[in-house]
Amino acid sequence: MTRLLAPLLLLASTASAHFSLTLPKPLGDSDDNEATAPCGGYTASSSSPATDFYVDGDAIGMENGHPQTNWLFRATLDETAAGGWKQLFPIVMQTGLGNFCEPKVVAPGNWTGKRGVVSVVAHSPDGLLYTCAAVNFVSGTAPTRSDCKNATVTVDFTSDPSLTALLSASGSSTSSTPSSGSGSGSGSGSATHSASASSTANAAPAALVGNVFSAGAVAGLLVSFTAALGGAAMFF
Repeated sequence: MTRLLAPLLLLASTASAHFSLTLPKPLGDSDDNEATAPCGGYTASSSSPATDFYVDGDAIGMENGHPQTNWLFRATLDETAAGGWKQLFPIVMQTGLGNFCEPKVVAPGNWTGKRGVVSVVAHSPDGLLYTCAAVNFVSGTAPTRSDCKNATVTVDFTSDPSLTALLSASGSSTSSTPSSGSGSGSGSGSATHSASASSTANAAPAALVGNVFSAGAVAGLLVSFTAALGGAAMFF
């Protein structure tokens, strides 16, 4: 009985949580305040402890407690996180509980040498949830991070007007339920990969961002993959 209850209790605790930012290091982590924009109830400032974020590609990772969530990765040079947000990666929908990490999210090159804030916004069944990390934008590409992990989850590119609206907002918004995430585009390909494919996976998102995202072709594009436990996220 004890052996049976342990995994059930672990599953229950994961499902009851919102989400946690695992990379980069967040300002703080409070389930009770995550619905408070722009940083989940925490205050960003020029004195906030900051970690390095490599502009040519760095990891953003979350541990998700909801069965389905849309993710917005954004950043700003406003150290108070009051506005000036720029989208760093296409909006993605995660289906499945647990870790999701995108290993190579790119920031503007002219941000090198400046401080700012990286923010992840989740559009979940509980509404819009926020978390932030104070960062120093530095040149180059981040080394492979062992804590950039993926559970067995499916991730699709999608569109979400509620998340897109935050890019022009001052940092406050009203929670609502997420969109279905069913794009109508012709993006093709799905892949199941293992940890041994991580070196290939780390290079894939950069090409995608350069060829697709910078061209503005986010809405309607649907690309799927299954991330194997312990592997790195991979788009095709």
